[in-house]
Amino acid sequence: MKQAIDVSPQQLIVEEIKTTLGIKATNPAFSTGLVWGGTGNVNTKTIYSPVDGQAIAAVNLATPDDYEQVIKTAEQAFIQWRQVPAPKRGDIVRQIGNKLRQYKEPLGKLVSYEMGKIYQEGLGEVQEMIDICDFAVGLSRQLHGFTMHSERPGHRMYEQYHALGIVGIISAFNFPVAVWSWNAMLAAVCGDVCIWKPSEKTPLTAIACQHILKEVLVENNLPEGIFNVIIGDAEIGALMAADSRIPLLSATGSTRMGKKVGAAVGARLGRALLELGGNNAIILTENANLDMALRAVVFGAVGTCGQRCTTTRRLIVHDSIYDEVKERLLKIYSNLPIGNPLSDTVLVGPLIDKEAVENFKKSLIAVQQEGGTLLIGGEVLTGEGYETGTYVTPALVEAQNTYRTVQEETFAPILYLIKYSGELENAIALQNGVRQGLSSAIFSTNLGQTEVFLSAWGSDCGIANVNIGTSGAEIGGAFGGEKDTGGGRESGSDAWKVYMRRQTNTINFSRELPLAQGIKFDF
Repeated sequence: MKQAIDVSPQQLIVEEIKTTLGIKATNPAFSTGLVWGGTGNVNTKTIYSPVDGQAIAAVNLATPDDYEQVIKTAEQAFIQWRQVPAPKRGDIVRQIGNKLRQYKEPLGKLVSYEMGKIYQEGLGEVQEMIDICDFAVGLSRQLHGFTMHSERPGHRMYEQYHALGIVGIISAFNFPVAVWSWNAMLAAVCGDVCIWKPSEKTPLTAIACQHILKEVLVENNLPEGIFNVIIGDAEIGALMAADSRIPLLSATGSTRMGKKVGAAVGARLGRALLELGGNNAIILTENANLDMALRAVVFGAVGTCGQRCTTTRRLIVHDSIYDEVKERLLKIYSNLPIGNPLSDTVLVGPLIDKEAVENFKKSLIAVQQEGGTLLIGGEVLTGEGYETGTYVTPALVEAQNTYRTVQEETFAPILYLIKYSGELENAIALQNGVRQGLSSAIFSTNLGQTEVFLSAWGSDCGIANVNIGTSGAEIGGAFGGEKDTGGGRESGSDAWKVYMRRQTNTINFSRELPLAQGIKFDF
């Protein structure tokens, strides 16, 4: 079902968003600690919405000189910020969470309009930011170490965690603010300062967040350089990766990008937190509740127009239910509401740009050349309301897991239907038979099957779900994956430890100096 875009009211909404969040038609002058462009106005980038092709604003891409100023600003802020007690840092994050609650609606609309995901998902992304703030506030009173008994009399041993320094954050366009907040709010309560390089495709949401953060910092007489944003291209990202003044670099994006970042950070013996590609599968066993399963499959496959790292890309279905699943999916796919993501009735918005559309088309051609069958979808929508060329109909393709195209991650709404027969182990082998290892799921009412899926010989992914889909992770658990997904963990659980340095302390409160392991050294 195609829904045309109502441009005029939408433009009014966008102007309201920009006014509320303090975003000008062109970016302000260079601001220490809050950098959204360079000083020289040499390389200006205009940001266009994939929703209607309209220019939202222009930003100046930062230069290496701008980058140096940001680094120095962050270094100075760190000296002060690390001395603030952790619970006090948590209170600042609490205030940030409250500001985000205040701006949730306009910020959610900006996410939707700049990136293209539906408004409900935009609101959900802002809610993730609020949730991680709440999590970080509690964490600020629990940055605990360990105590242990010394083998030497009159000695005490313990371990503690200290702030690491500058945390670099490179985020992707598909979650323009949420993933940044996973890193930034935890890093903040740990005593770190952050330099954020958002995707150059979606910088305006980053600027909006910086305005919100600045309000809190100014109200508390704190240096703005605790949180920094720099709008730049790959050159700025390369500078961050090679910079030994950034002990931790968190990067979200493609596996190809992550390998470059990981190599550069590793060459200087820094830390890299990598959240890279996903090629996620849902297994439907013969015992699956199909009403539940298909709801999760469709949301996972077409939500955000297939542009999530946790998007469901492969559906591995037992042969006894395969025909029914295919028939029901064809009916659902033929009625998907596609159009203006700010409309309450739309479920599928646009792809981010025409390059993404071309990749979508190329993948569909390639998989059919390999022997796959396109069952439905794969069209680029045209006509009134679709002049941008960024709206497509989600595709359903019968394929084999071994196809080269199926083995790769296409950041677009393509769902590959894969049939399996026999035991669950055959489905798990297919599920694990790709280089990526982010998210996975199984639908089954058989306890034995679900426990095998969660066992050490089951799913090899960082996320393994039972009777829910591959996307929609909660912030309470650590988020990340294995293999080509990079091995990083963000958000909840004990992910905070990566943002701190670990120190072992031994205290001698006796009047003797015994050595460990009973060594004698007398003179």
